[in-house]
Amino acid sequence: MSKLVTIYGGSGFLGRYVARRMAKEGWRVRVAVRRPNEALFVKPYGAVGQVEPIFCNIRDDASVRAAMAGADAVVNCVGTFDKRGKNNFGAVHVEGASRIARIAAETGVERLVHVSAIGADPESESDYGRTKAEGEAAVLAAFPGAMILRPSLMFGPEDGFYNRFAAMSRLGPVLALVGAETRFQPVYVDDVARAAVAGVLGQATGLYELGGPEVASFRELMQDMLRVINRRRMIVNMPFWAARIMAGLLDFGSMLTGGLVSNRILTRDQVRSLANDNVAAPDAKGLADLGIAPMPAEAVLPDYLWRFRPSGQYDAITASARKLRKNG
Repeated sequence: MSKLVTIYGGSGFLGRYVARRMAKEGWRVRVAVRRPNEALFVKPYGAVGQVEPIFCNIRDDASVRAAMAGADAVVNCVGTFDKRGKNNFGAVHVEGASRIARIAAETGVERLVHVSAIGADPESESDYGRTKAEGEAAVLAAFPGAMILRPSLMFGPEDGFYNRFAAMSRLGPVLALVGAETRFQPVYVDDVARAAVAGVLGQATGLYELGGPEVASFRELMQDMLRVINRRRMIVNMPFWAARIMAGLLDFGSMLTGGLVSNRILTRDQVRSLANDNVAAPDAKGLADLGIAPMPAEAVLPDYLWRFRPSGQYDAITASARKLRKNG
């Protein structure tokens, strides 16, 4: 019988790419998620019955153990940007990660891949970065041979970065950024999935910081995006002091509603994160050490950002017709 991998968060942005690649490797894939009825799209990644979404709550031992039953390998792709609620930073990044690693060790799982993030630091001012580091420590304490992946900003068709700002660019002539000069090293989501697969297959272990081929400021990334979608916008850098006030008001508004209205615009913790560069350390192992040539963003962005162009998929045709009218 083929081997089995359980992917916690396997229907998420990264998890679905890991699931697809593991299915191509011939493994049975168990996609452990909170809402399996919303993860049915993963089933066609393999043959009938090869990829199956199942319910799992990583805050519960029994649920995690059931999802892991019989698994040869485990990948934890679960993460959150929600500081409050039941699935907060501590519950997901630390307790959930620790629970998965502990049960993996108890049940004799051969390999564990844990997805963290560049910026994970126990001394970080950001709760996100601090809990990511605490989660890493908890995973290694329970499962010393785990592979830890720290990707930079991930991009791809389902990303919440380029898609979000491309949508914002349609709302007006100005694009306001917090931390416009903060540097990022965007990495293609499928390259991160390839790294995770290497860990599952036993081809690599240890800590890897994953970044793409280029390091650029937030402003430069937005300029590249605007060129792809054929829009001209004034990019304005919002000072950190103003961003902190704005984020504080938005967080307070969310708190007043008891979390019913979630702050998905800008949080104080995100402001703290944006004050620091998000690039791989020069001495860290990365994609090259795994034999993976990173995909540049310019090769992928046009494939999914075309819908944000003024005329969408017909933008080139519209521009050509405009030139013909002028020449005529």
